[in-house]
Amino acid sequence: MAAEIQPKPLTRKPILLQRVEGSQEVVNMAVIVPKEEGVISVSEDRTVRVWLKRDSGQYWPSIYHVMPSPCSCMSFNPETRRLSIGLDNGTISEFLLSEDYNKMTPVKNYQAHQSRVTMILFVLELEWVLSTGQDKQFAWHCSESGQRLGGYRTSAVASGLQFDVETRHVFIGDHSGQVTILKLEQENCTLVTTFRGHTGGVTALCWDPVRRVLFSGSSDHSVIMWDIGGRKGTAIELQGHSDRVQALSYAQHTRQLISCGGDGGIVIWNMDVERQETPEWLDSDSCQKCDQPFFWNFKQMWDSKKIGLRQHHCRKCGKAVCGKCSSKRSSIPLMGFEFEVRVCDSCHEAITDEERAPTATFHDSKHNIVHVHFDATRGWLLTSGTDKVIKVGCSLILEAFRLWPCVNIQEPQDHMRSAPKLTLGNEHF
Repeated sequence: MAAEIQPKPLTRKPILLQRVEGSQEVVNMAVIVPKEEGVISVSEDRTVRVWLKRDSGQYWPSIYHVMPSPCSCMSFNPETRRLSIGLDNGTISEFLLSEDYNKMTPVKNYQAHQSRVTMILFVLELEWVLSTGQDKQFAWHCSESGQRLGGYRTSAVASGLQFDVETRHVFIGDHSGQVTILKLEQENCTLVTTFRGHTGGVTALCWDPVRRVLFSGSSDHSVIMWDIGGRKGTAIELQGHSDRVQALSYAQHTRQLISCGGDGGIVIWNMDVERQETPEWLDSDSCQKCDQPFFWNFKQMWDSKKIGLRQHHCRKCGKAVCGKCSSKRSSIPLMGFEFEVRVCDSCHEAITDEERAPTATFHDSKHNIVHVHFDATRGWLLTSGTDKVIKVGCSLILEAFRLWPCVNIQEPQDHMRSAPKLTLGNEHF
């Protein structure tokens, strides 16, 4: 039976600044308007809305624009106030917002995909619009001319897209669990490498251009931190969700990762600690502690006249052990296990209280999150969910990583896979 633990109680109450309601369908994406008391949202109800805070303290739409197709995603550049909107019919529509955010002017349309646009990125430095679609195509366009510059077919529908301006590398995560790295030029692209570490599809990507680290969230409930810039092949697992990871955001100035799950759980990870890779799971026909045979080891069972045992693995050392030799549980935060997991008896004795100190905090947003946006200038966190509600909260991330009340975490099952390993190509990052 899965063990349930309660993280340490909060010492401060959460601060929810505003609930923004009014959409008729799921709000697929929303962002906080910098330096303004406002929010921009796109929804399945085909609407683009700019919500500004009124004297009453409530958010009301200053712009209510209906698109010809459901709005699946968006990209907003606050410097130019350029808003790029991906539609269910494969079109990307570009608008320019006025300085007072009370008017949006159409600029151009891109016939980017044959079906629903899944992700958009606008790169101001290069004047590029990057996008992925359900047609399994990655494409990039010139935002000045509207011309298509190139494309690449992915192995599955892409659901994560990130770009490094300095090296012109694009990262694409897809539903097969694979992450693809491409090097983009003005009119062509080169495949650098692909890697896989999740047992489920990649649902979100997040890129830290300073430390050159890529984070990937997955439907397998995990987050993996890939050391791209170090070129060491390091992949650190973060296990803190009991449901699929839906969205990721990174607070670069405090080195904290924000991950949101389908169950409404929000985990804020302290990435400013030296984390360790989880070990490879070792193969053995008998327990590597007591030498008792496992149930498929017929020869040893016959010779010893003993019934075979079920195989488990210690999450700390990776050894194959029986249930009797791994009866203890412990959290191993520096390995990404913020909840208690199975460890062998000798590893359990070796783990100190300092090593069990948590490196993440857990919160409940009270709705199924599909997108998250963090405004670092004010420490505000925005979440949008399947309940058609947008929540804007004061995350207190600069002080104690506080947001919403704590949530219980469940221990993963024994069939959880061993740590992934990343092999990079010779391309310099």
